[in-house]
Amino acid sequence: MHDNAILSVRELTERIKSLLEGSFPFVWVRGEVTNLARPGSGHVYFSLRDGDAMLNCVWFRGRQKAQEAFDPLTGEIFEDGPRPCLAQTMQEGDAILCAGNISVFGPRGQYQLIVTLAQEADQKGELLRRLEILRQKLAAEGLFARERKRPLPEEPERVALLTAPTGAAIQDFLRIAKSRGTGASIRIYPVPVQGAEAPPRIIRALDAANADGWANVAVIIRGGGSLEDLWAFNDEALARAVAASRLPVLTGIGHEIDTSLCDLAADCRAATPSHAAQLLWHERRWHEQRLDACAIALGKSAQRHREQAAARLNAMEKAMRWFSPRQRLARGNERLEELGLRLDSRLQFQLQQKRRQVSGISEQFLRLARVSAPSRRLQEEETLERRFYAAMRRLLQDKPQRLALLAARLEGLNPYAPLTRGYAMVSTESGKLVCGVKTLAPGGLLRMTFQDGRALARVEEILPDKG
Repeated sequence: MHDNAILSVRELTERIKSLLEGSFPFVWVRGEVTNLARPGSGHVYFSLRDGDAMLNCVWFRGRQKAQEAFDPLTGEIFEDGPRPCLAQTMQEGDAILCAGNISVFGPRGQYQLIVTLAQEADQKGELLRRLEILRQKLAAEGLFARERKRPLPEEPERVALLTAPTGAAIQDFLRIAKSRGTGASIRIYPVPVQGAEAPPRIIRALDAANADGWANVAVIIRGGGSLEDLWAFNDEALARAVAASRLPVLTGIGHEIDTSLCDLAADCRAATPSHAAQLLWHERRWHEQRLDACAIALGKSAQRHREQAAARLNAMEKAMRWFSPRQRLARGNERLEELGLRLDSRLQFQLQQKRRQVSGISEQFLRLARVSAPSRRLQEEETLERRFYAAMRRLLQDKPQRLALLAARLEGLNPYAPLTRGYAMVSTESGKLVCGVKTLAPGGLLRMTFQDGRALARVEEILPDKG
């Protein structure tokens, strides 16, 4: 045997302590009081006996109460006033119910119950024991599983209300329903909410509400009462009917401390009948705030839409201006002016060159004139003059023709020039020029631009050229 497989007494005790305390964090135990002791520390030590089985218990002073104003198990207020804590009044042989957690007392190596609550094991105790057994049975079947529960409808418009037709519960529910939500229809299914007749009558009413197919949700409510008064809602058949309902079921039975099997099986549990109405419908102010938020969001969305549409419109307008015939003509005019300036600059440059040539010739002529005879000088002057005028004529004789040729070519590029001769420019509704009938379709709109204005036309028939 390995040393690491051998446990010390402390290690074994700690493991047992951890196992028991983790497995029984809270447990109810019923038995007969024996070995009762009340030492000066204020703690109460006793054992619970059931036949030949015995459980040690300790009720620490810090968990005791001097007096109890209500039943610690049911929450019911004692009508005859506060009562002494059971820790001070229980005696040997009393049958009691204890609730607490299991712990291990290491020095003695024994397990014990640390008591938190205790109650005499009267008829209520027996009812609670039976209820716990049934609760565990239904829980094991998954009847209370959170996964099977459905959400309540948002702001239901039709509610099936299962309750007694008289009493404070229905009045509280209707009063809250009238002050909340946006308006709803409530169909009352009158049923008894106490006694032996209550479970089967509630089951039949719930089946009827499902069969009607009218309501969005079924609501079961009842005012507060003792454990016996609310016992009808711990009926097994009723709990199964609530779990099997096709309609989502909301319960508001008793008060916050009252939890029945019907509550556990329902899709949602309210603390009180009034709370049930609050769970179904929002306050009117909530709707007003939600409407304001929607209005603000709608305004912002509309503003963004307008801004985006305006931006798209501006972009399309710029694109249309760039590709329009008028803009093309304006760009052609700018090009023509640019070419004219370049031509004028070129002519000025060439003219200056010729002038410099003439100036050079004149200087040569003057030099020759100073050294030549007058007759020769005169002849040379005449010759030079003729050569000068001849060169000037050759230089300038083709410039007007070139200028006229460029002007004619530029005029030929003007898309509006043919309009002065009776022609028209035809484009589609989107602005695309029409160059042939293949791009047309019957019924399409055409824009026709004339010399003095525009016109809209519709294609009635297409007649292709037969040659």
